[in-house]
Amino acid sequence: MRGMSILPYTHKHVQAIRAYKPGKPINETARELHMDPDDIVKLASNENPLGASPTAIQAMKHATQGVNLYPDGSAYELRSKIATRYGVSIEQVVAASGSSELIELLCHTCLGPGSELVAARYSFTMYPLMCQLFGATFVEVENKPDWSHDLQAMLRAISPRTRIVFITNPTNPVGTMVQQAELDEFMSQVPEHVIVAFDEAYIHFAEPQPDTLRYVQRGQNAVMMRTFSKAYGLAGVRAGFAITTEEIAGLLNKVRSPFNTSSLAQAAASVALDDEQHLRDSVQLVRSEMRRYERAFNDLGLSYIPSQGNFVLVKVGDGERVYRECLKRGVILRPMSGYGLSEYIRISIGTAEQNIRCLRVLEAALREIALQK
Repeated sequence: MRGMSILPYTHKHVQAIRAYKPGKPINETARELHMDPDDIVKLASNENPLGASPTAIQAMKHATQGVNLYPDGSAYELRSKIATRYGVSIEQVVAASGSSELIELLCHTCLGPGSELVAARYSFTMYPLMCQLFGATFVEVENKPDWSHDLQAMLRAISPRTRIVFITNPTNPVGTMVQQAELDEFMSQVPEHVIVAFDEAYIHFAEPQPDTLRYVQRGQNAVMMRTFSKAYGLAGVRAGFAITTEEIAGLLNKVRSPFNTSSLAQAAASVALDDEQHLRDSVQLVRSEMRRYERAFNDLGLSYIPSQGNFVLVKVGDGERVYRECLKRGVILRPMSGYGLSEYIRISIGTAEQNIRCLRVLEAALREIALQK
């Protein structure tokens, strides 16, 4: 016998949330296509094709010996290493399960009915989702014609109800950057009642890299957020960190769960910070292979947005259809209709072999679609 629906007794704003949809997993695709998972190329989630640092993998193996014990709830070793690396006190560092948890912690701390969050239209989809979760209002600001953040328009969008402004730099899904001078001007004008969160998940691939730590060091209400998921290749273990004022860090630590980073994540992230060669190799691969895509797009007559991330947004016509055609051929890309960019797909930068196959499959898909018109 079916019981009465519980929906009337749950939060209305939670009921309205559309759950975040990640890139299609390899194993799910393999089952659907009856293919060997090893024959599938996934370039949908901006992951590091080189994998994690070998020393980080070794650190995780060693850490498995203590998985019967709870991890260090304060992530002291990891936070200490980050504090030393960036020249701040350990009290200014917050460890988290990826930068996505940091976004949630910030919103949990600051948002509620009647409050507002300001972000660019083309930026991480978690921002409006978090607004819905906490019953706040999402204030969307149009990007500039070059797809970058319009910081002056974002300033104008700030009201007495604004609690957080997110600046995604480089921005996902378009890969554009806001440079230092624009950031400095913005931070000189932003009201004191607003926290400015710099979501820098892709910052290692950017050139040059703006310095947002300076705003924290000046005592402004700023948060610099980083992740180990992209350039460090640790997406599967979930590790990230924020550097902010001691006051804001203290608030974030109040709302996070007691053991929010696992012992494996802490061990891997601590060691990954030291493997600068792996980081350089990861960044160099992305930059060199990005040029391969740009040349290929030019040859195919496809327009794209020059990217400072480890992905590229390319205009293909019917993005969903191109995605499906590539999927049938064992290459997973990311359609962008969820962002209102139905003519685009996003391609993560893989290894040379993966990228060559992706371009071959993309060309075949576009050719087949053109023949069917």
